[in-house]
Amino acid sequence: MTIELNENTEQHLLEVKASGKLSADDYHDFEPAVERLIDSGKIKILFEMHDFHGWEMGAMWEDIKFATKHCRDVEKIAMVGEKNWEKWMATICKPFTMSKIRYFEDGQQNEARQWLSEA
Repeated sequence: MTIELNENTEQHLLEVKASGKLSADDYHDFEPAVERLIDSGKIKILFEMHDFHGWEMGAMWEDIKFATKHCRDVEKIAMVGEKNWEKWMATICKPFTMSKIRYFEDGQQNEARQWLSEA
């Protein structure tokens, strides 16, 4: 799994670029970045998936724990992907979070950033 994190404290934005399959160890990098940003309020997440293959079982558990712990800390999540199942995943996630979630097709990163910046 390759995961890149970019923290923008001014915009309360965490950009995540993921490829391959997420592991539990990836959450050990991801969660501290979220916690640093939420120290100053709710955050927004741009989650870009390129050649993404989902989650390992341990990562699924970490994702559930993360969502439970931070359900009120994330205002919006923009998911950018390449595959139909990724779009479906964005829809399925909505009932399990208080965050607004919107899916964007690959190449629509600027539109995703624009949506995240809107009040």
